[in-house]
Parts: sequence; C-alpha cells; structure tokens
Amino acid sequence: MHDNTDSLEPDPPNREGSSTYAIGDVQGCFDDLLRLLDKLGFDPELDRLWFTGDLVNKGPNSLELLRFVHGLGSAAISVLGNHDLHLLAAAAGAVKIRKKDTIAEILDAPDCEELLFWLRHQPLLHHNEALGFTMIHAGLPPQWDLEKALQCACELETVLQNVDYEDLFLHLRGDKPLRWREDLAGWERLRYITNCFTQLRWCDADGRIDLTGERRKSSSEKKRSRPWFELPRRASQPLRILFGHWAKLVIAQPTKRAARVIPLDTGCANGGRFTAFRLQDQRYFRLKCKNKAVPWRSLEIAKHKVRKNP
Repeated sequence: MHDNTDSLEPDPPNREGSSTYAIGDVQGCFDDLLRLLDKLGFDPELDRLWFTGDLVNKGPNSLELLRFVHGLGSAAISVLGNHDLHLLAAAAGAVKIRKKDTIAEILDAPDCEELLFWLRHQPLLHHNEALGFTMIHAGLPPQWDLEKALQCACELETVLQNVDYEDLFLHLRGDKPLRWREDLAGWERLRYITNCFTQLRWCDADGRIDLTGERRKSSSEKKRSRPWFELPRRASQPLRILFGHWAKLVIAQPTKRAARVIPLDTGCANGGRFTAFRLQDQRYFRLKCKNKAVPWRSLEIAKHKVRKNP
C-alpha cells in the first residue's frame, strides 16, 4: 500500500522555470498528445504531466501512448479511469473486447505484462499539498472529504496491486450499492469505490450515485440527480479538483459549488479537443484533435439550468 498524498513517486520539487500540466483523457490519441506537448514546450527533465485517466481505448494508438507515458517515469502520473480498468479486466479474461475497443494491440504486445503491471500500480487519486490540487478521473460522493477519499482509494489500489487482482473484475458489474455507508464491506464496498472514482457523473441530494444520469429528470427534488460537484454540503468542496470522464460537460457559468472543480476531458477521441491546464498559473492550453471518430455534442450546464438550494 502506498500513500496517495504523494501517489506512487512524490512529485519532484518544481525547479525554477518548470511547469506541471494536467491533461484530460487521452484515450489512445498519441499523435495528438505529441502535438499538444510540442505546443506546451514540454521538457521531461523539468516539467511534470498529470493525466486524468483513460489513457487507453477509443483512439488509434493506445499501445504507443501507454509505452510513452510509462517511459516518462517520474515526469508523469496518471490516475486510473474506467477504460484503463476495462483493459485490465480484458487482460484478466473477465470481460470481452468490444468492437469499438482499440486495446487488442496492447494485449498482443510483447511488453504487455510490463505495461499492465505499471498501469495497475497507478493511483485512483493524486493529491499534492504544495501545489494545492487533487486529481481524480470521475467524481467523489458528497460524503467523502480528502481523508476518506484517500482511504478509499488506498483500499482499491491495494487490491489492484495484489497478485490475485483478477478476482476484482469478476465483482465490479452493476451500479449498486447506490449510497455510501461506513459499514459497506467486501465486494460491495470495492464496487462502490470503483464506480465513484472511475464512472461517477450524477448524484442526488441524498448522495445516491446515478451512473446513467437517468434520475436527472426526476420530478422529485430529493431524487433528482445533479452533477456530483453541484451537491450542497459536499465534503470535498474545499479541494481544487481536476477531473476527466465527462467530455460533454461544459460549465458555462460556474456556480459557487463548481468554482473549484476543473473538468479537463474535452473529447479528443471523439473529434474534439485536447485540454491541458498549467497548475502554477491556472492557464488553459487547447488543441484541436485530428482523430476521426463519432461526433458528439457539448452538454452545457449553465447557471440558470442548475437548480439552486436554499
């Protein structure tokens, strides 16, 4: 078990002139990533890259992308996303590769075992106290503060890094339990933790997760789902949170509750853009992607569309 406060290897102290860039879901778009890094003037001897997860799948070159990030060593860190777990599950024989998946070349590669070993030793959450940022792939339930989120991440990471990690993927299907309880145990607890860190977008006022967003149109205020970061009394509200997983999300006019969340998945694998965010001066860098894929539409969550609470 490692200490997520400085996940895996602590971020090396930033030297003068160095930068830390958080980058949204790459999903195998290796050529576009190289174009983005060229635009940033990235220097692996000085700078650091934080990836919001989903390094693989959908894009055309997941294998070379994985090799590249692995080869950066301590210059890069990635949290795990749902597509990363799908790759691990496929390698374990727990799920079948789908037609739209682009991960077969990884499973057939001579260095597959080395790459997957590295991947399953990546964290679910990365927090850097000095820089003042926390990074996850998807979301956090309203009951979790930083301490609880770090604890839950460690629980799942310990299982993923165990020699018997394949068993985990036989028990992850489904969206239940829907609500966090301290007495959750066994596979139910690990399934809930996994769903939050890698799949969560919507949640209701009682903290029930809604992985499909089905309840966001509910006529009941109490049961209506909202973006996880818009919930009142969210315990993680003091944190500045970088996250991916939601390519269709655009926060046009941030509410007070959304002011400290930074979504970075802008749909590169779907013909959108790559987004990088420099932590030191909070500056955005964007690049139009050249990968061809299914078109998508932005879902604008404007201030007037988000129901306010008294």
